Amino acid sequence: MTPPWFFNHVLQLRLLKKLGLGCLHTINLACFLHLFKENVGSPCLTDGPSMLPTFESTGEIAIESIISHRLAPHNLARGELISLKSPVNPNRIICKRVIGLPGDIVCVDPTGLKASSTEHVFIPKGHIWIAGDNTSCSIDSRDYGPVSAALIRGRIVARVFPFNRFKIFTPEATYIDEH
Repeated sequence: MTPPWFFNHVLQLRLLKKLGLGCLHTINLACFLHLFKENVGSPCLTDGPSMLPTFESTGEIAIESIISHRLAPHNLARGELISLKSPVNPNRIICKRVIGLPGDIVCVDPTGLKASSTEHVFIPKGHIWIAGDNTSCSIDSRDYGPVSAALIRGRIVARVFPFNRFKIFTPEATYIDEH
């Protein structure tokens, strides 16, 4: 005859096994989500006035594609929205528009707010020129110059919330040639 404590012991072992497997599944899911977010892409909340009117100051959700930039880092286009580590605060991720690519000569500040509108700069290899859409409230290349392309995290491919402002982004740029 089997003693009663044996059944209690078996139940405890089964419960521990289920609990342990549940914890392992949770850890696996958390690792998968982290790796997906860091290497493929994820939704991100926008905050701040520097990208008005493209993004409202708060409450909009954009889709950041990291894998598209990792697979084709040299396929950046003028006018494209990107996410990158801030050159002044590496713990902060910022969203800006690509204005100039390596080899371009760009006007430092066409608005004349931070520099003369006649001042131009050459963008060196491995760097880009970025700007916020709301130039009066943006800290960008006009403040810190050409930005290393190594700081680029990914591309902003869409705004998904609020739903009535859903938009898939494509590069938007105006070219002025003086040939």
